[in-house]
Amino acid sequence: MGDDMVELPGGTTIDVEVHGDGPAVLLPVNPRQAEGEQAETMRQWGADPALGRSLVDGLTGFRVIAFDYEGHTLAHPRPDTLTPDAVSEDLLAIATAAGAGEFAYYGYSWLALSGLQLALRTDRLTALAMGGYPPLDGPYAEMLAVTRATHEMPRTEGGAATPGDWDSADFTLSTAQTRQFVTLYEALRGFDDHPAQVKVPRLCFAGTEDRIEYGERWGGVTVDLAGPLVRNREALEAGGWTVALLDGLDHLGAMQAKAVLPVLKPWLDAALR
Repeated sequence: MGDDMVELPGGTTIDVEVHGDGPAVLLPVNPRQAEGEQAETMRQWGADPALGRSLVDGLTGFRVIAFDYEGHTLAHPRPDTLTPDAVSEDLLAIATAAGAGEFAYYGYSWLALSGLQLALRTDRLTALAMGGYPPLDGPYAEMLAVTRATHEMPRTEGGAATPGDWDSADFTLSTAQTRQFVTLYEALRGFDDHPAQVKVPRLCFAGTEDRIEYGERWGGVTVDLAGPLVRNREALEAGGWTVALLDGLDHLGAMQAKAVLPVLKPWLDAALR
């Protein structure tokens, strides 16, 4: 195992862990298990405090390059500069620092979207796996509406929230933290994913129940992440994608290691060996 601090193009540093041997896989997850109060809160909201650790441990036979990119963006927000170009430059810098001239990539949700953008900007990618975000007919306009509403939301502190009830939750992210995601989706406004052809082996998956209906507080839009995979499955497979729909799972359910690894691990084995 290797553990290094990598300097990103913007001047910040990120902790990167390297585990195992074999073909390189870039994995933007927190490889360290959350503990204490943070872990308990995550469990209450349906998240797994050990998600990243479980994914790293499950991808045996690969050289896994793991780093908490989402955590990094929250700790070092870039309200005006978190663009697809900047994210791609960060990911390439991490791969280079880890000694991976070529690498596969797996990301979930907005980090899956980031993988598609990366694939369009480099010839170093050997395989692309996208979970929880469709590569065709992605909800870019809806996510821009959600991130704008989130950015404009009044900040609060304290008070109780019912786990799973987002409308009851206090909102404590800073304006810089939320603005950077508005910047990301504004940069993708007008992006046409139909001609965005990627030539490497590629996988996309989502839970069949991955359809998020946001209340007025969050923009009043529906972000349908499973629907495009269902509607476009034939076209995607004809274009070279492997498509998996995980029965009965929502956005949080389909990101868990027990759902991801049975799909991702054999696919990577086949794609990279």
